[in-house]
Parts: sequence; structure tokens; C-alpha cells
Amino acid sequence: MAVIHHTTVKPTKLELLGSWLPSRPWYSGGASAPELAKVGGFRLDDPQGEVGIEFMVVTDTSGTYPATYLVPLTYRGAPLDGAEHALVGTMEHGVLGQRWAYDGCHDPVLVAQLLALIEGRVQAQDQNTSNTPDLEVTRSYDGDGLVHADFTTAATDNQEGTELPVPRDATLRLYRVLRPSPDNAPVLPPEATGHVAASWRIPDGTRARGLFVVLQSGPRA
Repeated sequence: MAVIHHTTVKPTKLELLGSWLPSRPWYSGGASAPELAKVGGFRLDDPQGEVGIEFMVVTDTSGTYPATYLVPLTYRGAPLDGAEHALVGTMEHGVLGQRWAYDGCHDPVLVAQLLALIEGRVQAQDQNTSNTPDLEVTRSYDGDGLVHADFTTAATDNQEGTELPVPRDATLRLYRVLRPSPDNAPVLPPEATGHVAASWRIPDGTRARGLFVVLQSGPRA
């Protein structure tokens, strides 16, 4: 299980995201700098214990209406070869030293563990507490076993989110702009063979629930 260190991080994760988010095609903010707050998320464990994996949810209140984003991140103790384009930034961790933060959709460790979560082989972990499952995170999978060998991610961003091909001729779709599901009951698209759903805090203090990730059969269009 990953250990959560309650220590200083400079710059903070939100400061890094404030510079990085406006460069994303799915970012809907205006010309002013994002005003970010962490409102939810969860973690996954790296079986090797080397890479931090976090699915962070942040809300930006700089625009006319609040916008909530899903930001999967990985934290590494050294640069990830070939992933310069996915680097969110570097920070100094009070316990672990210098860390490289990446857009996790381009990190094979995160993608492999996300597939394991969808299949039910691993459990989501609380974002802020060590060795504590996050029971609000739900998942499903209706299909044959996925191939678990190492593979190269090829994530593509668009205005709706991020898509990447995975083994078994399937596609992972990450909803980067999160929207509450009606009655907090996520509805899967017809082509879905698996999903991850979770909750986050909305500005009035209540909790919303919606789809984070869908696994769909067939390659990207």
C-alpha cells in the first residue's frame, strides 16, 4: 500500500496545474488564470512501490461557471523516458525530494493499474489516508481478460477528454470535464464494457457523482 506523506510540496500540485491546465484542449476556462481547489479523487498503488498514482479532481472558479476536471497524475523520482510532452512539472517533496509529475494518461504504470481497477484486480485507495480503501469508487467490467503485458500508451486529447487504445482492441475514454450524473447514478454508453465512477464535492458543499472512465470495445473512430 502507498504511504501518504503529510509534508510540504513546492510548488504545490495546484500551482503546477494552474500553469498546465490552460494548455489542454479540454480546458474551458477563459483568459484569466485558473482558480483551483481540490474537490475529490483517489489513488492507486504501484505494485513496485516506485510511482505515485493519483486521480485528482479540481474545480476552477475563474470563469462564469465553475468547471470540474479530472487530472490523473503520476509522481516519479526520476524523469520518465520519452514522456517529455506529458510533463506537468517538477516539485520538491519534503520527504521524497525532487519529484517529476506527469499527465498519467501517458504513463504506462497508471494505465496498467487503471485497467486492473476496472477489472476488479485492485482497489481504489483513499486520496489522503494511507492503507485505506476508497469505497465511493465503483467499477465494472463485462468482457474477457485484458492483456496485462507492458504496452506503449498513445493518449490523444480532444475537447471532450482523453482517449487511448488498450489491448483487446479496446479504448479507454477519460472524462476530463466531469459532469454529475442524473440522480448520481452514472449511465454507461451502449458500447461500454467497463467503467470507473466516483464522487466529488461541488461548490455548495454537497457531493456529486459521475463517470470518470469508460472502457469501450473497438478502436477509436
